[in-house]
Amino acid sequence: MMVKDELEIELSVKDAQRMATTFKGLADPTRLKILAVLLQGEACVSELSERVQISQSAVSHQLRLLRHLRFVSARREGQQIFYRIDDEHIEDLFMQAYAHGKHLESVVEER
Repeated sequence: MMVKDELEIELSVKDAQRMATTFKGLADPTRLKILAVLLQGEACVSELSERVQISQSAVSHQLRLLRHLRFVSARREGQQIFYRIDDEHIEDLFMQAYAHGKHLESVVEER
């Protein structure tokens, strides 16, 4: 983890746009649920659909977006396509957001 002194960043417009796109990609509960499953290992659309409790077409739609963002990649095995996390930063961002949400929940409960 970076120390605040090391965090002297001049954020360019391009970097800010790229970061915003990443956060937008993570800003959907369905995509987060899909990523939570994929963080446990690769899965096909039918398994994701069953575990996330949404239709296969809805899963496919979200996977297209996640692939476009390069959050996930796919490999074909016969007629099945298996999806997996394609960037180790996604797990870090996911876990940080999860921890932050739990932190906010505990702060609200304390008040």
